[in-house]
Amino acid sequence: MESLPADADTAGMTLTDQEIERDLAFAIEAAHTAGRRVMALRQEGRWQGKTLADVGDQAADGFLQGFIRGRYPEDGLLSEETADSAERLGKHRTWIVDPLDGTQEYSEGRADWAVHVALTLGGRCALAAVALPASDDVLWGVCLPGKERAGSSAGSELLRGSSEQPSRPRIVVSRSHTPPWVERFARALGGELVAFGSAGYKVSRLLAGEADIYAHTVGLKEWDTCAPETVARALGWHVSKLRGEEHAYNQKNPKNHELLVCRPAWKERLLAALKESGALEPAPERVKK
Repeated sequence: MESLPADADTAGMTLTDQEIERDLAFAIEAAHTAGRRVMALRQEGRWQGKTLADVGDQAADGFLQGFIRGRYPEDGLLSEETADSAERLGKHRTWIVDPLDGTQEYSEGRADWAVHVALTLGGRCALAAVALPASDDVLWGVCLPGKERAGSSAGSELLRGSSEQPSRPRIVVSRSHTPPWVERFARALGGELVAFGSAGYKVSRLLAGEADIYAHTVGLKEWDTCAPETVARALGWHVSKLRGEEHAYNQKNPKNHELLVCRPAWKERLLAALKESGALEPAPERVKK
C-alpha cells in the first residue's frame, strides 16, 4: 500500500466547526447541482448512448471544475474527467470528484449512478457528498476524528455500521461482470448477490439497508471510492482494501483498485473469506465497477 503523507496525522485532520459546516455545505451543493444538471440533460432526449454519456460527463465536470476552483483556488483537485496535474500532490486540502459515476447506467436511463464530491486532508477522507440524482437525494458525511456524522438531504434513513447483519447477507456486484471468486465468496457466507451499477450507488445501497457487503478487486480509482468511503466511515462502517489496509488518497497514482465495505463486526470473517475465495490472487486489470 502507498504510504500516507507525513502530515496525515490527527492534528492535520482538524477543521474548525465553522470550516466543517462551510466545506460540507459546499460539497453537498456541488454534488446536488451537478447531478440535477446532468439529469436535465438526459431528460431533454437530445442524445442517446455513448454521446449522452460523454455530454453528461463533460457537463458535470465542467461545472465542478469551475465551482471548486472558483471557491477554493488554493486547494488541489483530482477529477476523473480532467487531465491530472502533479500540483495537487503538494496540497494538504484536495478535492476528489467523480462527475458522473456510472456513465453506462446514466446513458441507459437507469437510476443506479451518482455524483461524487469529497474533500481529503493530508491524504485522508475528511467530508463528502454522494448525489443520487434519480431520487434527488444527497448522502453526506464527515469522518474527521471526533466529528463523525452523516445524513441525507432528502431525509432518507441511513444504517450505521453497528446495525444488525442479516443471517443471509446481500453482496452487491457489478451488473456486467461477476468474476468466479465472487460466487465462491457468496457461497462461503451463505449470501446472495444483488447487482447495481456505479460504485457510489453500490455503497449507498448498504447505507440504505438494501445490501450488506461490497467487495471489489481490480480497477477502482480514487474518484470511485473516496466520497462513498467517507460517507460510509461517517456512519461507522468498515472500509478498506481486501487485506484490511486503509486507502491513501491524493496519491501520484490514483489507482487504488480494491474496496471492501462491511459492518465492522464482520470484517475479520470477510477478510478470511476473501482470501479463501481467491479474490486476492493476481488477475488482469479491469475497469468495470
